[in-house]
Amino acid sequence: MSEFDGYSDYRQNVETTWLCGCTEFPVLILLCVSAPLLRWLWKNYQYVLAFYFAIQEINKDHHLLPNKSLGFQLYNALASNSLTLLNAMYWLAGDHSLTPNYSCQTRSKSVVALAGISPVFSAEMGTILELYKIPQLTYGPFDSTLNDKKQFPSLYQMATSDSSLVHAMISLLLHFGWTWVGLLVSDDVKGEQFNQAIRAEMVKSGVCLAFALKLHEPRTVYETMGIASLYGVSISSANVYILYSNIRSLFTNEHLGVYYLTLGKVWLMTAKWDIVVDETQHMLHSFHGGFSFSPHKGKIPGLNTFLKTVNPSRYPEDFYFSELWFHFFRCLPAGSGCGNIGVCPPNVSLENFPGHIDMLTVSDSTYLVYNAVYAVAHTLHWVFLEKVEMGFPEDAAQPLILPWQLHPLLRTTQFTNNAGDDVSLHKTTPYQAHYDIHNIINFPAGLREMVNIGKFSSGSGRDQGLVIREDMIEWPVAFKETPTSVCSQSCGPGFRKMPEEGRAVCCYSCVSCAEGEISNQTDAEQCIQCPEQEYPNTERTHCLPRLVTFLDFHDSLGMALACMALSLSVAAAAILGIFVKYRDTPIVKANNHTLSYMLLISLLLCFLCSFLFIGRPNTATCLLRQITFALVFTLAVSAVLAKTITVVLAFKAMKPGRTMRRLLVSGAPNAVIPICFLIQLTLCGIWLATSPPFVDTDALSEHGHIILLCNEGSITAFYCVLGFLGSLALGTFTVAFLARKLPDTFNEAKFLTFSMLVFCSVWVTFLPVYQSSKGKVMVAVEVFSILASGVGLLGCIFVPKCYIILIKPEKNSLKSFREKSRS
Repeated sequence: MSEFDGYSDYRQNVETTWLCGCTEFPVLILLCVSAPLLRWLWKNYQYVLAFYFAIQEINKDHHLLPNKSLGFQLYNALASNSLTLLNAMYWLAGDHSLTPNYSCQTRSKSVVALAGISPVFSAEMGTILELYKIPQLTYGPFDSTLNDKKQFPSLYQMATSDSSLVHAMISLLLHFGWTWVGLLVSDDVKGEQFNQAIRAEMVKSGVCLAFALKLHEPRTVYETMGIASLYGVSISSANVYILYSNIRSLFTNEHLGVYYLTLGKVWLMTAKWDIVVDETQHMLHSFHGGFSFSPHKGKIPGLNTFLKTVNPSRYPEDFYFSELWFHFFRCLPAGSGCGNIGVCPPNVSLENFPGHIDMLTVSDSTYLVYNAVYAVAHTLHWVFLEKVEMGFPEDAAQPLILPWQLHPLLRTTQFTNNAGDDVSLHKTTPYQAHYDIHNIINFPAGLREMVNIGKFSSGSGRDQGLVIREDMIEWPVAFKETPTSVCSQSCGPGFRKMPEEGRAVCCYSCVSCAEGEISNQTDAEQCIQCPEQEYPNTERTHCLPRLVTFLDFHDSLGMALACMALSLSVAAAAILGIFVKYRDTPIVKANNHTLSYMLLISLLLCFLCSFLFIGRPNTATCLLRQITFALVFTLAVSAVLAKTITVVLAFKAMKPGRTMRRLLVSGAPNAVIPICFLIQLTLCGIWLATSPPFVDTDALSEHGHIILLCNEGSITAFYCVLGFLGSLALGTFTVAFLARKLPDTFNEAKFLTFSMLVFCSVWVTFLPVYQSSKGKVMVAVEVFSILASGVGLLGCIFVPKCYIILIKPEKNSLKSFREKSRS
């Protein structure tokens, strides 16, 4: 321990007490002798140097505390749970007597204490300091517990809240697509607060926790954590880990890093870990390629030059400065007072420290120490101004200031430091947090560099968000490029993520999009349904416009059916012409030429109605095609029925009696045609009145196409029309079948029977084929059935007669007819 007054000159001294938690463990320091087997955190001594520098600046400033100088006491308090209160009592008493309310420091005028980096240390010191209302300014990381003014009314934190640190880390994870991360936090209140905050933000951002570990702080100096507690780090599939803990939790277990931390992981940590990195070579190797988040701080003018030039000869009362110098250089500057130790060369400075200990880069706590000294100076300045304005005389026998008098001004102190940053000790108003992101690089020979590769800004300002310079990042040696840390590989376009039961949401399997769906991005949660006018490509990554198709005249199928319909229509017209021309011949007269004309005309219309089914559907064709088809075929089949009834009546008329002859002569069989036609017309009228056919589209039957078709409207009406036509055809076939053996000169009954057999066969086959067809094939099946059934009637009834008329005219004579009748 060292206690001294500094910078005594013509100005009056006001002493500020410096409590430096320079070590984390009990050490034994002897003057001019190093203890190599004991552990020092030498990086912490930068706090003392920053303290010296701030005191020096303030005492040279003629505008701040004019005619007065700051004095100080340097006290090295061991950061131990069992010794903190004891050390505070030693400091307050001035000796080891520990007499309550007694101090042997007759000249002590300390009114403010600057406490170390551990919140626990600051809290325990606050318990004693609060008894004397001595203000305590802590330069450690922000802790919400210390911010409780009811419990710690005399404690002031220089650090600002790190509530935005969670958002900064999550932003970095999302920037690189790291959704599968491990988490190591200290087993204390601050670690638990961070644990809950980052887990909640992970859920919102879609980041999953692969592994979690609480780092227990040892109860004693020599206690360490079991190696098995970090085994999960080595077996976890995560490549990225978030480290948030106090220094003791990991530093006392540093030997574990030899086995588990050097595995090529990417570590995200807070800036206070630079102390651990500096002091342990293998942990430096472990954190290579990691990221450190540090609150943004300006560059203090002159501090770097001060650190490069300062040496123990300037502060001969500081025992620890000489110890640090001797530990690394094995010498002391000239005039140090140790004659048995060699004198260092003139160029030896902190700049020559080993590469793994960087004494020139200002840490966060060093920056806060600098601000804390200035905060005290500004407060004292205003106190003295108030005394001068109020006319209080300065009595040298009485203390200038009592500690409790500083509290009102400390709570409202605000100033801008020499780095250009605003400093305030009251954290009641919201502020915009700024973080610098550094990449930890381990060069050969143990050299370390903290490279600023980006920043994060919170709030709603213009610079909000994350800015990263990826080209400057040095990754761990295990990775040749930007590492990935995901539970499942990304699902490419055309696939979607399917969560796996019992696992985290980041663990999933990739399944192809369903028919008619696409995904055009990586890791899609759901596939997108293509619009009805579009269809997915083979890879199901984007939608393509569908081609509109229908049974067109230009298609090979449509053209074939159109040619067939046209040819059959010409054939029917030709046969009609033959029958008209030879209407006076016996064969035409014997088969009731009126019914034959009507049947041929109806067959001609049947062939022509096929053209209503071919071509682009529209409202007119959709309304006409089925109605026309039903009516003309009803006309044709009823004509066949009338011819069949005529044959039966003609045979019956040959027998004695006048009833059958009277029916035959009166033309009663012809009445069947209008009756059947009217029935079918009524059914069609009901169909059109209730639910007529309309133009529709079919986007499902044929891949990549939209089929234009006619929707039948009422399926019931459609099948009623077909049912009546089928019943009529079946009745006609039955009558013809019963009359097939009746005597007939030209075998009319047999021809009618056979024609109806073909007709019924075609339409019985048509129904199942029609139902199983889709799109334009369905239309083609119906057109083919129309043509086939018409061909059956035309060929079976009229072709044999045309053969006799044209090829065998001798059989179409009255003489031949009489001879055949006699036989």
